[in-house]
Amino acid sequence: MSEEELIREIDALRIILKVKEDNLKNLRQQKEILQKNGLNNNEISRYSRQILIPEIGVRGQLKIKNSSVLIVGAGGLGCPAALYLAGAGIGHIGIVDYDIVEINNLHRQLLYTINDIGLAKVDAAAEHLKKLNNNIRITPYQIQLDSKNASDIIKQYDVIIDATDNVPTRYLLNDSCVFNNKPLISGSALKMEGQLTVYNFNNGPCYRCIFPVPPPPETVTNCGDGGVLGAVVGTIGVLQALEAIKIILNMPGVLAGRLMLFDGLEATFRTVRLRQKKINCDICGDNPTINELLDYEQFCGSKANDKNPNLNILKNDERITVEEYRDIKNSSEPHLLIDVRSSEEFEICHLENSTNIPYVEITKQGGLEITKKFITEKLEEINDANVYILCRRGNDSQRVAKLLKESLNNSSRIKDIVGGIHSWTKKIDSTFPIY
Repeated sequence: MSEEELIREIDALRIILKVKEDNLKNLRQQKEILQKNGLNNNEISRYSRQILIPEIGVRGQLKIKNSSVLIVGAGGLGCPAALYLAGAGIGHIGIVDYDIVEINNLHRQLLYTINDIGLAKVDAAAEHLKKLNNNIRITPYQIQLDSKNASDIIKQYDVIIDATDNVPTRYLLNDSCVFNNKPLISGSALKMEGQLTVYNFNNGPCYRCIFPVPPPPETVTNCGDGGVLGAVVGTIGVLQALEAIKIILNMPGVLAGRLMLFDGLEATFRTVRLRQKKINCDICGDNPTINELLDYEQFCGSKANDKNPNLNILKNDERITVEEYRDIKNSSEPHLLIDVRSSEEFEICHLENSTNIPYVEITKQGGLEITKKFITEKLEEINDANVYILCRRGNDSQRVAKLLKESLNNSSRIKDIVGGIHSWTKKIDSTFPIY
């Protein structure tokens, strides 16, 4: 071996030695941190796969251990978020939900089992999460969050996850987070699509910056009405957990000022930029006009829950009860019954002699004219009989009845059936399924 070759080999060995010395120094530092701050052997073994990630390491895991996250809503979004945050070792997880576990939750809320039906969601969630990770603390709140209790709860946590399904609670959470300077991770999912963003973080916009005025209640669809695939809402919930961890670890790329859109059908993700924080925002702007929490149900014109929302569009004399319709049906009085639920819902169950014209088809361009023509022709056949509109809960039927009343003669003959199929099942025929 020549002298030059020996020199090169020595230089290479010096480089290797330097790397080894750096590794030894890092290990000693991590050991010192462990001894000082307390990751025990069980925690090291449990979290080892994420501790090995350079962006996390021991220091990051200790941050996770010493952090707290509040999840508002223990449903399709909240369940996967809670599972992955508990798995990651978040030291304290709070869960807010007023509801109980129902059988129609189980296809997407995989934190629960059939044995949990009838139990409070927060209690069932806490029990299962403790079985997953008994090193962490779980605080259940079986309440409906409102203006009186929101701030007292929110101020105890580092990061807030909005896993709800109604507009008033979104405004309540936003305003509470602004007042308490907390980042808010907001997710939503409907049918085969989902969205995710982070509000009130790193000088980004708040919810009011993007939506200063709530939408009309009749234009809002939740998963109880529109449906959702479990895998889609689960994807968004898991990503909410990821955003929480990124915020806790001060990682780059947090979705503040950006909206992530997920299309489950096409299996695509895309991100769009949101408008910047508004200097004239009513709550986070330079001169805010909102200085305290409001009555958000009044502000939004809708209930702060997703339980059978009831719209009141028509007058009482423009509607009939299911008992009244039963009597009409049994008397064989000539009439026209239009069921405006989706074809999928109509296939689940429907009343005898009803005609299915889905609400979405009626509201499409030209759909109303086609519906009017159908009704006019039918009324000529049955000598100007009454027209009754039926839906699932009595909301879409009111919308359709209102449209028809505004565009047809003899509008007094058009009435909707209060409570829809749900009311029919509860009061008339229990063999019809509740879905």
